[in-house]
Amino acid sequence: MELLHSGKVRDVYADGGDLLLVASDRVSIYDVVLPTPIPEKGKILTQLSLWWFEQLADVIPNHVISSTDVPSEWAGRAIRCERLDMVMVECIARGYLAGSGLKEYERDGAVSGVALPPGLIEGSELPEPIFTPTTKAPVGEGHDEFMTFADVEEKVGKELAAELRRVTLEVYRRGQQVARDKGIIIADTKLELGFTKDGTLKLGDELLTPDSSRFWQADEWKPGSAQRYLDKQFLRDWATHNTDWDRTAPGPEIPAEVVDATRNRYIEVYERLTGASWS
Repeated sequence: MELLHSGKVRDVYADGGDLLLVASDRVSIYDVVLPTPIPEKGKILTQLSLWWFEQLADVIPNHVISSTDVPSEWAGRAIRCERLDMVMVECIARGYLAGSGLKEYERDGAVSGVALPPGLIEGSELPEPIFTPTTKAPVGEGHDEFMTFADVEEKVGKELAAELRRVTLEVYRRGQQVARDKGIIIADTKLELGFTKDGTLKLGDELLTPDSSRFWQADEWKPGSAQRYLDKQFLRDWATHNTDWDRTAPGPEIPAEVVDATRNRYIEVYERLTGASWS
């Protein structure tokens, strides 16, 4: 088995013609891996992704071959999957205004070239979900930049650009529908897509997790105020308001109580969405 890539959270191994995607307990914010892991985080991300892949298999196929045919030391946190030729576009859907989307709107009145009504504030629900793709910056080489839909068409062609937008918005729509029934708002989410050897477009990486999405407590949602975050935004806020960190490596050590609070949010999202107890 050969280690092909070690990312901020996942390690990718080659095993014959397959890949093993192993989710660690590492946590990154602002593109920096913090020195303190979040116990069981990798397992929670993996199991929640597997659940979502199954729920949304009728929207688009995914890269999963097996969640059990993996080395025992990685049980629960690894997926055996197909090799994909990844599309070099970050596919993002937004239904609410937050994060970098909010900053883009405040500057331009639009996100990824999609004009939005005036007067929106942090946490505002958008008139309808929008596709806000970004570039994919190599790890450690800068930040992703917003792309317009025309930029995506130029990069991958009109037909594929249209399919990326359709899939991203439909996955978001379906995921949001499921989550709202469980009292959770999915404010935005990021997808990774790629092609198999036979040219089939499939979902890869992770899906609708607290690392790739913003989850808010629905009954406490209020535009213009801090949401109750059920994702790693909680950790970003802790680092921003409780440390003097300048967002360069290695990052601050996370206190035990913040580790526990972060882990508990990940578990809460898993249990509420899937209906299964985490043990």
